[in-house]
Amino acid sequence: MPVLIKGAGVAGLATALELSRRGIAVEVVDAAETVGTGASTYAGGMLAAFCEREAGDEAVLMLGLSSADWWEEALPGAVFRKGTLVVAAGRDSGELDRFAARTRGYEWVGGNAIAELEPDLAGRFERALFFAEEAHLDPRKAMAGLYETLIASGVHFHLGCSDVPSDRSYAAVVECTGAAAIATTPGLRGVRGEMLFLETPEISLSRPVRLLHPRHPLYVVPREDHRFMVGATMIETDDDGPITARSLMELLNAAYAVHPAFGEARVVETGVGIRPAFADNLPRVLDRDDGFAIAGMYRHGFLLAPTMARQLAERLCAGEHPPFTPVFEEPAAADRHPSFRHGAIQ
Repeated sequence: MPVLIKGAGVAGLATALELSRRGIAVEVVDAAETVGTGASTYAGGMLAAFCEREAGDEAVLMLGLSSADWWEEALPGAVFRKGTLVVAAGRDSGELDRFAARTRGYEWVGGNAIAELEPDLAGRFERALFFAEEAHLDPRKAMAGLYETLIASGVHFHLGCSDVPSDRSYAAVVECTGAAAIATTPGLRGVRGEMLFLETPEISLSRPVRLLHPRHPLYVVPREDHRFMVGATMIETDDDGPITARSLMELLNAAYAVHPAFGEARVVETGVGIRPAFADNLPRVLDRDDGFAIAGMYRHGFLLAPTMARQLAERLCAGEHPPFTPVFEEPAAADRHPSFRHGAIQ
């Protein structure tokens, strides 16, 4: 019998790939018509374990160190190993020292080195932290690539479905439903992340640039076609409404501080994603009556999904959960699967 994965976000697709690699038949169901909707589509795609250690637990660094290798193996050519550049305006230079004191894996670089790494930032910052081992990818392309890979591997998708197929039995069910699990998972909360896409041919960047600021830190991640993903807000709420005027203003001001050319850029897209998180902001593989769940990916979806998927696959293959055959005679399917709401958003 196959394993059913609920949710076609980054955690769901990474888990599908890990199980498929182990020869396990996999089916994926999601209420959305396409994969990678929700928070996955608004992610920065930074595989930045060292930078995330600054605000997170040591476990985030250790669990995320192999992430770039996993993605490169899964999607050859999709990972950009250009590192991360962390900068601060002169008046905020102390933020760099604070940042550096909380992590490792960096080298201090001065103005000349900054100009060599990012010519368009020449003369704008006196010193910076360069994390050469970090990488990034385009989340939307990664999701599409994983989907194609899984289809080619024989994984069957039920997209646009609000419930599991009623005529099927499964060895286990794996919930990767992202923020939809907040209502049913004790201790899980929502953290709102807001982003925007800017488009301008006036500036080129080769790698993610993080601007440290006492109140409005942000990151700028280059995409194709002169587009830049700008984000960083973390608001303690599960309100998934449109981006606020205040957040938009703060993100634009911070982007302008990175380079004035962003002041003339076009705002081509805004978005909001709700990141589910536990109190320690670390993800979990949870036991369920019918299988397992991956929950609490917080802001580390693309960084930590590979490790969480491997952990879940190892537990499943070790027989830690008995075979599961769902009962479909009752019509109230939504009541039997209360945590499956709107698909994966991580």
